[in-house]
Amino acid sequence: MKYEVIVVGGGHAGCEAALACARKNHSTLLITGRIENIATMPCNPSIGGSAKGIVVREIDALGGEMGKNADKSLLQMKMLNSSKGPAVRSLRSQTDKITYPQEMLKTLTNQDNLTILEGIVEDLIVNDNTVCGVILEDTRRITSDVVILTTGTYLKADILIGSERRREGPHGEKPSNHLSDNLKKYGFDILRLKTGTPPRIDKNSIDFSKTKIEYGDNLAYTFSFDNEPLYDVTKQIPCHLIYTNEKTHKIIFDNLDKSSMYGGYIKDAVGPRYCPSIEDKLVKFKDKERHQLFLEPESIYYDDIYIQGFSTSMPRDVQEEMVHSLPGLEKAKILKYAYAIEYDAIYPTQLNQSLETKIINNLFTAGQINGTSGYEEAACQGLIAGINASLKLEGKNPLILKRNEAYIGVLIDDLVTKGTEEPYRLLTSRAEYRLLLRNDNADLRLREYGYNVGLINQEKYNRLIDKKNKINELITYFKETKIKIDGKSDYIYNILKRPEINIDFLNEKYDLNLKYSKEVMEQVEIQIKYEGYIDKTEKEAKKMLKFEEKQIPYDIDYDKISNLATEARQKLNKIRPTSIGMASRISGVNPSDIAILLVYLKRYYNE
Repeated sequence: MKYEVIVVGGGHAGCEAALACARKNHSTLLITGRIENIATMPCNPSIGGSAKGIVVREIDALGGEMGKNADKSLLQMKMLNSSKGPAVRSLRSQTDKITYPQEMLKTLTNQDNLTILEGIVEDLIVNDNTVCGVILEDTRRITSDVVILTTGTYLKADILIGSERRREGPHGEKPSNHLSDNLKKYGFDILRLKTGTPPRIDKNSIDFSKTKIEYGDNLAYTFSFDNEPLYDVTKQIPCHLIYTNEKTHKIIFDNLDKSSMYGGYIKDAVGPRYCPSIEDKLVKFKDKERHQLFLEPESIYYDDIYIQGFSTSMPRDVQEEMVHSLPGLEKAKILKYAYAIEYDAIYPTQLNQSLETKIINNLFTAGQINGTSGYEEAACQGLIAGINASLKLEGKNPLILKRNEAYIGVLIDDLVTKGTEEPYRLLTSRAEYRLLLRNDNADLRLREYGYNVGLINQEKYNRLIDKKNKINELITYFKETKIKIDGKSDYIYNILKRPEINIDFLNEKYDLNLKYSKEVMEQVEIQIKYEGYIDKTEKEAKKMLKFEEKQIPYDIDYDKISNLATEARQKLNKIRPTSIGMASRISGVNPSDIAILLVYLKRYYNE
């Protein structure tokens, strides 16, 4: 049977890609090594975090599934940076590792136009530089109009514990051993990456009296704009905080040569800078007397405790010593040893911003195959790849989110313009317009896009319009209504700019009788208090957009442009930026090169 779309891989990227295509009424086949491992969480038991939580909200605003699924399966929820400004606030949930994949599999199996097949894809069917399907390990050929690769860490995956190396995936599965070699055959440049995970400990063997308890927030939150909170804030499962100590550090330094990383057992793979192993932390931050670790429950259905911040690739006997040196874990039982995992990925500069590859038509890639790390980064790419694959089938232009519109836009733009040599992690510092890309306004920024591409229904869209109308209505009321405060009469709008004054205070003190939702009042308050900063950021974004609108013809011959620096010429030829804005963000392309390019475009293309 022929499908319109084949999605390869059932991780977080694959789930979003498959659902997006099927919901847009395209016959979709999801191929995964093991159905029981769909949407599993092989590393940390959490969704969200700094910047990542905003991405989950953006996925939901566009019509994706991760936020809804996380809301169904959380153990604990926190708003990070709640005492700081709105630009850096972000949700993070402790997520049940049993419930999350079960709920996602239920969603997938109940979705029309979607079929799930167990199998390992080892090659593509390519005709006239266009993908036409896939070839399975058992030689079966399945044809399609579009293929989306979301292979995660399974391309030539190797598990490493000390000097031990095993060719297998995170759960001991058989990896895809030939697909990355075949991609190389088609002209893709391949890089080798590494990530890792910490040990899991039996909860019953931990002395929690030596730890500091960490509760969830007292306020109930949701990732999804369509959900009411599904949990009781008084019944959240706590985490616990501990620290490494001098004994821990001595054990690690004494055995450093036994680590996969420092013992020379990892040759070419590059690990994540922003999520390093504990041995890497000690080597790079020798001045630190201790490092914080969180003991996080993985599920209510079993007793494994995840040691957040204690990723390692030490041998098992050294891991035993390391764990037993920690406070409260002196007699801890290790249920699963930590490991590092190596895998193949492609250089993401070989992608267009739609996530279609430049090398093979109708082939899209998303997730860790593109050099990213993290469930959230994978899911948002899967959603965008699924949307754009569908739009291409429909003969429509792709959805390209700009850097001032979404963290998703920042992530994809970084990948395709700058590339990466290590697993890419999204951070608030990567977004120059982060005051515009807040946790609270993801629906206002992106839900209309979700509606336009067909993933947000009319009812949800009407709720968005109603919310926007109420926000404008309340702002107008505040601009037109005066109250007397501190002996002076002033408009509420001006009074709310004071940092010590909030809407709840005024509503109660002056009996304003405001009948608006919490979300509307929060949005109004942020827009008023940060008006000056928001206006300044929007002006900066508009300047940037002028460069984004300045298109560069794809067939331009950079070798004919005199005075371009050699590195700039090489990078421009390789990446083929679609606009001056994109060209200006390429590493190695300097302002002087952009000025030369602008003159050339004006002279020869009348741009």
